[in-house]
Amino acid sequence: MLVVIFMRNYQKELDAILKTLEETGEVPTLLLHACCAPCSSYCLEYLSQYFRITLFYYNPNIHPAEEYNHRVREAKWLVAALPAKYPISFAEGPFDPAAFYDAVKGVEDVKEGGERCFRCFRLRLSEAAKAAKEGGFDYFTTTLTISPLKNAAKLNEIGEAVGTEYGVRHLPSDFKKKGGYQRSIELSRVYDLYRQDYCGCIFSQRERAAQKEATAKQASEMA
Repeated sequence: MLVVIFMRNYQKELDAILKTLEETGEVPTLLLHACCAPCSSYCLEYLSQYFRITLFYYNPNIHPAEEYNHRVREAKWLVAALPAKYPISFAEGPFDPAAFYDAVKGVEDVKEGGERCFRCFRLRLSEAAKAAKEGGFDYFTTTLTISPLKNAAKLNEIGEAVGTEYGVRHLPSDFKKKGGYQRSIELSRVYDLYRQDYCGCIFSQRERAAQKEATAKQASEMA
């Protein structure tokens, strides 16, 4: 039996929406959830041609607090520095690490990219959808899909679900497409943005430290 698996192309879906906006001349409002400044750079450059954007920084997963504050400062600075056709503003959600730990309770040891991350996605996107609804935004979405390490299909699935729950339109995305991830690296160099070497939570930090230790050990053994 032949089984056909339909894979949605979220970039094409976004292209269709943007084409309609160009044809109608409409400039909607967008609440763009930001994971960090480097990932936000391309997304803002790209989407600010079509939307009036508020970059929404809500990431209670970030550890430690100093890292969180550093990323907030970088995001604010980028919003102020980046040229845009339509205005970009910045909003910061509450920093409540307890909400993250409650969300991932029981799956703390799951490898990055699995259920722990999916619960974290839902926590952050739910807050973004809620903020978008309360703020009267036309759309919301997240910069997270720009990362080659993030599951874009899962992010869109969650985004659509929480958008339906709160009654606000989710903007489909796969920002790594069309050279988006590469462009974010270029813009990070142009604006000298801080690029962290772990996703953000204490569990990803530990995984990254273990990877570095293993790499160093292997290099030492080969020397």
